[in-house]
Amino acid sequence: MKISASFLGVENIPACLEALNQTDVDFIHVDVMDGKYVKQKTLPFQEMRHISNYTQKRLDVHLMVEKPSEYIDQYATLNTEYITIHQDIKEDVLSCLKQIKNYAIKTGLALNPNDTIQEMIPYLPYLDLILVMGVVPGKSGQEFLEETKEKLKEVQQLKKEYPKLNFLISIDGGINDKNVHQIKDFVDIIVSGSYITKSKNYQEAVNCLKEERKEV
Repeated sequence: MKISASFLGVENIPACLEALNQTDVDFIHVDVMDGKYVKQKTLPFQEMRHISNYTQKRLDVHLMVEKPSEYIDQYATLNTEYITIHQDIKEDVLSCLKQIKNYAIKTGLALNPNDTIQEMIPYLPYLDLILVMGVVPGKSGQEFLEETKEKLKEVQQLKKEYPKLNFLISIDGGINDKNVHQIKDFVDIIVSGSYITKSKNYQEAVNCLKEERKEV
């Protein structure tokens, strides 16, 4: 199981990225918000493009935006492994996925709490990653929605129904060392934000996620 660390909500981003770079997290999760798809808005690309000055980790870019095509070309210039978009955007989803593929970057499609698995099926052949949202997208520090576990099981079932496809399953939102045991058998990647970045020791927090330590 891999860990993708989000710095959403962090005040001192450079210091946070430098600290994360010293841990064994696998990716830096970059939340990009346009103030339209979700109410919040993140830093413009002119600022975000400096991420690689502070970390050598590969980037896991999550576009919470209405028009991903306007952002894909920009984030493709960074040290990016994945670019994930949403289904209910103002553009053609398939065209955006193909745009990502043109850069030899892996594609992801996010599944919001109210989205159905069936809506995602037409795009499966083009996906490297399904990102299941454990919270309503757009804000750090929310509590994990318990019904997300059932959605993860449904996505796992998709893997069995389409054995020739090779996509990974990621979970984003509200995961910590107390509830990770509920979902660990259904995911390949855990996105963790405030649980790591608000801890006193980032590596210890990562270890707790991987070791599923629970309260005694």
